[in-house]
Amino acid sequence: MLEQVVVASFEALGRTPPSPPFPRMAYAEAMLRYGSDKPDVRFGLAIQDATDLTRGSEFGVFAGAETVRYIVAPKAFSRGELQKLEEFAKEWGAKGLAYLVFDETGEVRSPIAKFLSEQEVEAFRAPPGSTVLFAADSAPMVERVLGALRLQLGQQLELIDESRNELLWVLDFPLFLKDEDTGQWTFVHHPFTSPVEGHEDLIDSDPGAALSQHYDLIWNGWELGSGSIRIHRQEIQERVFRAMGMTDEEARAKFGWFLDALRMGAPPHGGFALGIERFLALLAGESNIREVIAFPKTASGSDPLTGAPAPTTKERLDELGISLKTPKV
Repeated sequence: MLEQVVVASFEALGRTPPSPPFPRMAYAEAMLRYGSDKPDVRFGLAIQDATDLTRGSEFGVFAGAETVRYIVAPKAFSRGELQKLEEFAKEWGAKGLAYLVFDETGEVRSPIAKFLSEQEVEAFRAPPGSTVLFAADSAPMVERVLGALRLQLGQQLELIDESRNELLWVLDFPLFLKDEDTGQWTFVHHPFTSPVEGHEDLIDSDPGAALSQHYDLIWNGWELGSGSIRIHRQEIQERVFRAMGMTDEEARAKFGWFLDALRMGAPPHGGFALGIERFLALLAGESNIREVIAFPKTASGSDPLTGAPAPTTKERLDELGISLKTPKV
């Protein structure tokens, strides 16, 4: 249905619409190859994995890292350019940025080359005039750094074909991800997303392996919207709450009304929310949705149209049950 909406919108503007059905891509593939769950597929620079290849490496940074991945950029970067790329990577959380530069003659230039075996160097060998850029860390960190670096290189090297409109679905999202701060399982989409059929038992035995019926529509690296099939069985919902560290008592206190509704026989149901402003911005060729929002909020959270936040009366606050406390200086 959403594909029909997108196609009709293009046709209404007299533009050539994308051809349905739109390509489908699994979340795991998107994160591995593009470092993003909203991949821009208008250019290459796919991320490649080197974790198994470097397990016995003499280069300790690679050997000791949970994940090692790399990008091959079609340019032999200078030392100054590499320094700027490393600074960019550090802004996204990287500790550094290892590299192998293959000059126009195919010779390698790199401070880490002496720590790599001949077999490793040959495995990473790229065409003359190329640079191999590595990230080695936890999987989420590597995905974040190389995903951002890939987009940066795509723009910097003018690899993105702006004339293309690439729409795709990203599917098979994990049901849970580990919270980096608490270490507990938390939801990816929302805690009411149904697991993929056959993955119900993984909620208890292996939460990280359970996939969800969550789907995102992507256009040129923008997430146009998200949707999901919801949980409609009480016992599945209770198992999801438990996996997230919630006791049955807590679940009953917070969501008792909802669990009761499921117990009474809620039908299978789902939906999708399209980001209209994002859709309009892309149709209008704008890079910022603020350009198509009638009354955008400012960075401070104020509203130019209404003047909010603004003073109010004590009577209004009393009616809402709100009391104001002046902070002590």
